[in-house]
Amino acid sequence: PQAPLKRLTWLKLWIGMIPGTNSASMPATARPSRKRRMRSVSKQYWLMKSEPDVYSIDDLERDGSTHWEGVRNYKARNNMRAMQVGDGVIFYHSNAKPPAAVGIARVCKTAYPDRFQFDTKSKYFDAKSDPDDPRWDLVDVEFVARFKHPVSLSDIKEDPNLRDMELVRYGRL
Repeated sequence: PQAPLKRLTWLKLWIGMIPGTNSASMPATARPSRKRRMRSVSKQYWLMKSEPDVYSIDDLERDGSTHWEGVRNYKARNNMRAMQVGDGVIFYHSNAKPPAAVGIARVCKTAYPDRFQFDTKSKYFDAKSDPDDPRWDLVDVEFVARFKHPVSLSDIKEDPNLRDMELVRYGRL
């Protein structure tokens, strides 16, 4: 349910793409302090996608945090393994009309084995995965903020500042 983003600043997403939004209008929990803004240059930003009828931004806001289980794509798994606590997450609704970025989350726990790969009753079961060398991982993410207005895929593709995002470069995301 996700794919990576190139480095992206909060401002490019919040101010550059959402009319009428600036850091002052962000919820206090989403607004980084000046010290944190200065430190965040090395922070990574990731795109995690989910179908809204499977797990939506509404679900994440209600739950507060969740395990991002069920990833069965090696590239996405490797990106999850690179995620660090505090990294930003753009929550993207795929298979929506229109597909759109709908909010922000944060990585709150680094990668660890996805237990569903060993559960024979789970749709995520993987008979080839070895408990001593698990094939699939997951991360935990926590809700930060909902966008005032969803940012559609077409809006993202039209912004020349975002042309290097993997969401734009790789159509299957």
